Amino acid sequence: MPSPSADHPIDIQAAARRTDQYFHAAQARAFASLSPASLLLAWLDWALHLAASPGKQTELLRLAYRHQLDLALYAYECLKVSGDPAQVCVTPPETDRRFGDPAWCAWPFNVLHQGFLLTQSWWEDATHDLPGTDAHHLHQVSFWARQWLDMMSPGNQLWANPLALRRTAEEGGLNLLRGGGYLLEDIVRHQAAMPVAGADKFRVGTDVAVTPGKVVLRNRLIELIQYAPTTATVRPEPILLVPAWIMKYYILDLSPHNSLIRFLRDQGHTVYCISWKNPTDEDAALGMDDYLRDGFFAALDTIGRIQPEHRIHATGYCLGGTLLSIAAAAMARDGDARLASVSLFTAQVDFSEPGEIGLFIDEAQVHLLEAQMRRRGYFSADQMAGAFQMLRSYDLLWSRVIHEYLLGERRPINDLMAWNADTTRMPARMHSQYLRRLYLDNDLSAGRYPVAGRPVAISDIRLPVFAVGTLTDHVAPWRSVYKLHQFFPGELSFVLTSGGHNAGIVNEPGHPRRQYRIRARQPGDPFLPPDDWLATTSVRDGSWWSAWAQWLAERSGAPEAPPRPGIPGSPTLGDAPGAYVLET
Repeated sequence: MPSPSADHPIDIQAAARRTDQYFHAAQARAFASLSPASLLLAWLDWALHLAASPGKQTELLRLAYRHQLDLALYAYECLKVSGDPAQVCVTPPETDRRFGDPAWCAWPFNVLHQGFLLTQSWWEDATHDLPGTDAHHLHQVSFWARQWLDMMSPGNQLWANPLALRRTAEEGGLNLLRGGGYLLEDIVRHQAAMPVAGADKFRVGTDVAVTPGKVVLRNRLIELIQYAPTTATVRPEPILLVPAWIMKYYILDLSPHNSLIRFLRDQGHTVYCISWKNPTDEDAALGMDDYLRDGFFAALDTIGRIQPEHRIHATGYCLGGTLLSIAAAAMARDGDARLASVSLFTAQVDFSEPGEIGLFIDEAQVHLLEAQMRRRGYFSADQMAGAFQMLRSYDLLWSRVIHEYLLGERRPINDLMAWNADTTRMPARMHSQYLRRLYLDNDLSAGRYPVAGRPVAISDIRLPVFAVGTLTDHVAPWRSVYKLHQFFPGELSFVLTSGGHNAGIVNEPGHPRRQYRIRARQPGDPFLPPDDWLATTSVRDGSWWSAWAQWLAERSGAPEAPPRPGIPGSPTLGDAPGAYVLET
């Protein structure tokens, strides 16, 4: 190592920054990509304001005393009747399925689960309505208190779960032996970066993503797939699907019975879909501008060469919808009239209320992620998995622990679950820009987001818009998606469908127990608040896909002969699903 001299001065400041970067990256690895500073600040903010609120303390003490008294009386009544008590201390929310089995009504399990629910109720009161506390901090404390309580739930403990104890007695412990084997298998698969058990039944290109098509464009960021028509004639306006790059595109082309791409093709549309490349550390410098230029606009240019002078129905899903909104605003600013309509599925343009995913996004958290991404060059799927599991901890984590490891029942996975396990990475620069510009700074809704050096405004988009929100979405809450009404001034048809962020979109006709609401807002109509919209919009049975197909047909021209695959005079680059979707 050269000694310092006038020719080789030591940049103390740069060395200090590198030291901090190494330390913060190591900190991110040690704390599962969660910022301990962010968590500590939240708990300190809550604790200090609670310590300075004697009225709130008194209220909580009285509540704790009343809960203990109620539980003692409840236990006494249970012992007296020696059966199922007619009353309970607290009734679980309708969405809480943990204690729905009748076995939880037997003593002493009824007292255990009622005591747990009372504790949960107390913490809900303790982490709400505390004046002076930062709202983000209060939400964090409430969330982490729920996570701790969920972990300690009697349903997750062998000794306190009547179903697990009964199964263990019936099988002589064989269920626990099987569960231990499943746990060991899952650990080995995770350490070896292997797919989850059962995912091999859904092979890409063989079992899922099997709609016939051709790759007509390949660049450093995307493959563009043009799907073969199934009808003698097609609508002149093709459909371009822009999926989120956070996962692979084939959620839109799962099994033949629930493939949205196949459905659109059978409705007489020419369908194109972007398949994003799974980036590596060599792609660390790719940013949001690259995803616009080499992603959306490259696809748009290619479709224009295949079907010149045809306007396009552009459709974006999740982050793909946000990217589409940015691109459409830039096109409106620049007088580019190549789009016929915009459809957005669970996509946000205002991130001021992003839902519980916002609990993992603040300055301390983003800084820690950036330090880790600078070392690796990308944001990996395993960093995201823990956060999404915690958002739905019972459905995605604890119910699996109970059924597979305690009851010894390996539940089969479906195509959607297999897709969800087929994860991707994101370039460091793009992910940092996305978190800062959209989540932290909310530049897009404020008209500050730059494209080609100049800001864009969503309000410039005057195209017909079809937007879909899902009722139980934890990633893009439907009320946040509903804010599209405040930014798009033109015709907007909004759908609210049953299901979550993914299951609500994979919503094929004939799927049982599916419902949706739909209402169109015309230019000049007054704003209808989301809860009023929900109360006054009637429920329809079935799939919203059919409503969207009708909406597209009404905004399309008379059918004509389908286009040939690929750019005229150039060979296609292979069959669907292409090469990028197979990269791990």
